[in-house]
Amino acid sequence: MKTVGFIGAYDKTDLIIYISKILTTMGKKVLVIDSTTMQKAKYIIPTIFPAKAYVTEFEDIDVAVGLYSYNAIKKYFGISEQENLKYDYILIDADSVEAIESFNIKSANQNYFVTGFDAYSIKKGLEILKDLPEPIKLKKILFSKDITKEEDDYLNYLSLGSKAIWDEEQVYFPIELGDQTFIIENQMASKLKFKKFTELYRESLIYIVEELLDDKKEEALVRKTYKQLEKGV
Repeated sequence: MKTVGFIGAYDKTDLIIYISKILTTMGKKVLVIDSTTMQKAKYIIPTIFPAKAYVTEFEDIDVAVGLYSYNAIKKYFGISEQENLKYDYILIDADSVEAIESFNIKSANQNYFVTGFDAYSIKKGLEILKDLPEPIKLKKILFSKDITKEEDDYLNYLSLGSKAIWDEEQVYFPIELGDQTFIIENQMASKLKFKKFTELYRESLIYIVEELLDDKKEEALVRKTYKQLEKGV
């Protein structure tokens, strides 16, 4: 089982769900945990039996809402605390120190810091990192309209004194009206379609999925899988 943390105040739910869909299409069993304050997954992921806390299946992805620890999820499934959850990947959406500590995200196999460059996202996100009890290694996922080195330099400057140990590489996603419109269309239809994403959005999704794979021989399958999803196969 591989755990992956997505940390920050920026809206990450859709990103995580699209990454998960590529993984499940490749035959991986995936659990997404929304441990955020906003609980956006509760509103964009359809469920037949809504409740305060639940796990629902959407497009072959299991999504946990309102369950704030592994033990709470295990109890929901009726398994003991000593048993392991039966997933290939667990992707955790976190926007607080409490969630990071509860799911022991520092020990995850891969951790990302996700932010845009609006004042709230970047300052609130960095506030989370500064309040962590110990350093954490992170790769930046940056949502930006212009995608300039100055923006990354600005983030590095603001993060001085935080607990972040930055990876040398960054992943960029464009803030494009077309991508956002397409995501909203998918939400309205309760579908996960891929055909209309811009080239940069597509390539960044593929990059992350390739990075998460344990077997590097599978990397060649990611692009093939993405093409299947674009075709709706």
